[in-house]
Amino acid sequence: MGRAFEYRKARKMKRWGNMARVFTKLGKEISIAVKSGGPDPNNNPRLRALIQNAKAENMPKENVERAIKKATSKDEADYKEMVYEGYAPHGIAIVVETATDNPTRTVANVRSHFNKLGGSLGITGSLSFLFDRKSVFRIATKEEVNLEDLELELIDYGVDEIFAEDENLLLYGEFESFNRIQKWLEENEFEILSAEFERIPNETKELNEEQQAQVMKLIDRLEEDEDVQNVFHNMKEL
Repeated sequence: MGRAFEYRKARKMKRWGNMARVFTKLGKEISIAVKSGGPDPNNNPRLRALIQNAKAENMPKENVERAIKKATSKDEADYKEMVYEGYAPHGIAIVVETATDNPTRTVANVRSHFNKLGGSLGITGSLSFLFDRKSVFRIATKEEVNLEDLELELIDYGVDEIFAEDENLLLYGEFESFNRIQKWLEENEFEILSAEFERIPNETKELNEEQQAQVMKLIDRLEEDEDVQNVFHNMKEL
């Protein structure tokens, strides 16, 4: 099936957390998208994708509209996307994606989480070679679509893996090809259920159950931080 599929399967489609956590994360991403590309989803592909993500997560339409309106206000804080990298116990590489209006606070908190739970925060960029950053689209399948033909068609647009997941299809492509893939899917009338970015480890490291529990304590602590959007790692889950 491929490395991306196996990694996603191992994560067991782990959700971001409770509903409030999901909505907070989406609200920040919407704010960043609006400030960088404007409030009109017709002219802002990233915002358009995030609105679909919000719909998939059952985020009320009024919440989405409020987030867009709030992002256009001069009083709204500017969120910066910051990435931190470090090692968890037992040499597991961790990449932490954040959205923050106070980078000084965020880096202090992230460093504290690493230090308290047996890890160490590294230099940004020091571990990026261990992961491939991918565009990920989940789309509704069509009865008349042949998976192999679709994959051949989309190779030229940056897609390198397609596979079925329940009644939908998952597309993995190059990070830089996000807009091209999205445009092709929209022009060919595929329903995009969600669109996001993932960091897929080039190799995973196997730990025993006790060691894995120690690493998961750090991952859970990081994911509970209000400034943290995503946490990726190269641990092979049991």
